[in-house]
Amino acid sequence: MAGTPPVALTIAGTDSGGGAGVAADLKTFAANGVFGTLAVTAVTAQNTKGVQAVSVLAPDMVAAQIESVVADLAPVAAKTGMLASPEIVAMVAEKARRQELPRLVVDPVLVASSGDPLFEGSATREAYGALAAVAAVLTPNLPEAALLLGRSIESLVEMEEAARELHALGPGMVVVKGGHNPGEEAVDVVFDGASICYLRAGWVESRNIHGTGCSFSAAIAAKLALGLEPLEAVAAAKEYVWRAIKGAAHWELGMGHGPIDHLGGAGSA
Repeated sequence: MAGTPPVALTIAGTDSGGGAGVAADLKTFAANGVFGTLAVTAVTAQNTKGVQAVSVLAPDMVAAQIESVVADLAPVAAKTGMLASPEIVAMVAEKARRQELPRLVVDPVLVASSGDPLFEGSATREAYGALAAVAAVLTPNLPEAALLLGRSIESLVEMEEAARELHALGPGMVVVKGGHNPGEEAVDVVFDGASICYLRAGWVESRNIHGTGCSFSAAIAAKLALGLEPLEAVAAAKEYVWRAIKGAAHWELGMGHGPIDHLGGAGSA
């Protein structure tokens, strides 16, 4: 009989379409052998075509959810997704500083699917700078890294520079995700303060890529909860998401960008 699974916590918004946000995170936790808990930051009306409406929760309510989970279930790793307001970002950063959120993976969800920033630029950089300082792993994609640093990031050299600059904010490790640059491979740049390394996976042509960032950060948190070292956790999460994208490439769910195969991602390559 299997023992009691470790507990992970996601702090993020909902996705009524089931492909991203806390829905993706909980599926990812389960697929990777971790018991998932959640604190909802915002409720969205959302499907594969986009977001139609958002209702942001009060920071006190988000804090109450976190405190309830931490007091009883004692998560050993946590991750953030869409935090919805600078006030919620600041609250989560403070809890992390108090060591209430161990092994925190910060997925800085800063840009809507339309390409529009979710916060004003200066507020974003200030709020997420404080949160990044207490993160075990920071996982921006190219638009998010560009927003945090105030400049465009396109080439591999620029990704390396961005990883080093973001690491200076204080996280234990930075992963600049290259999935927004189509090619023969999807290349992520990882910097831990000592050395740069690349995570590579073959490019999978698919319209079903909704929730990949959420799932990647959730998989890292799950692997950290299971006891892997950060670089091992990131590499395993990259492999998991690649399998999940590949497994759903033929799916026809919705009329827009469909979800990935979270449960299939846990299988063998």
